[in-house]
Amino acid sequence: MIPVFLADDETLIRAALATMLDLEADLEVIDHVGSGEELVAAWHRRGESGAPVAVAVIDLQMPGIDGIETAIELQRLTPGAGTLIVTSHGRPGYLKRALAAGVRGFLPKTTSAATLAEVIRTVHRGGRYVDPDLAAEAISAGDTVLTAREADVLEYAIDGASVEDIARRAHLTPGTTRNYLSSAMAKLGVANRYEAALKARERGWI
Repeated sequence: MIPVFLADDETLIRAALATMLDLEADLEVIDHVGSGEELVAAWHRRGESGAPVAVAVIDLQMPGIDGIETAIELQRLTPGAGTLIVTSHGRPGYLKRALAAGVRGFLPKTTSAATLAEVIRTVHRGGRYVDPDLAAEAISAGDTVLTAREADVLEYAIDGASVEDIARRAHLTPGTTRNYLSSAMAKLGVANRYEAALKARERGWI
């Protein structure tokens, strides 16, 4: 059996995914939690018990530490740990950051449960899997000048949202959100957050 941990702040999605994966004969969902911090704590407890190393399926965007930061912490606890990211925000910058951090799987939330199960098996064997469409987008977009959080706030700014709305959706304070927006605007050489969002979208960075 391949032990699996899930982390996703959307409870309904997380529970449904756990149920579907448990239907696979060779997969066992050990625990599913709502944040990166909870996953790190659960992973640490399992490591202390001497149980076999699990595969972690981690949502990219969660309150607190994000999916990639969570994966980094798991690998600090267990070098070479099998981690994979699932996301509805498959931007090139995130993919490159995840791969640089040692994440071995990266796929969109539109992926079928059967494909996810197979990717878990691949990661457990020490292999890698990157969704082909996301990989192609990353290659064509080139390197971004934006940090992951700057890309986050610009994506939420694309529809003209207020700073307060952007902050709420990105799980940030309004002050921190303004700082990220200002930094992104300076990097892109534009006068306002909407222009910054459009320019980043044109370049494939959000």
